[in-house]
Amino acid sequence: MSGYLPVFIFAVLIVAFGVVSLVVARLLRPSNPATVKLTNYECGAEPIGSAWVQFPVGFYLVALVFIVFDALAVFLFPWALVLRSAGLEAFWVMAVFVAILGLGWLYAYREGVLEWK
Repeated sequence: MSGYLPVFIFAVLIVAFGVVSLVVARLLRPSNPATVKLTNYECGAEPIGSAWVQFPVGFYLVALVFIVFDALAVFLFPWALVLRSAGLEAFWVMAVFVAILGLGWLYAYREGVLEWK
């Protein structure tokens, strides 16, 4: 049981912090804000239409491609640091990994994901 005591203490502190933060925010907020403060503000332009607008799927596809290459960077830098001690097998494993990501990039390029329309 003593091994779980720090976990329990942290859990209690986390919940207490959340509850105290919400209570303090409720006490400090304005009770009757003006209508001007309840309107949307975006670069000084008056809001027109609904806020629920569909974004083009290109934004999501570019984000997915970014995540793939971000994963490449996360694995590539530590690998480069230990390459000399890891040996030739580690080199070929990373070569296969980069080749698979390269095929993914080639597929995305051929499908036109990387072109803004």
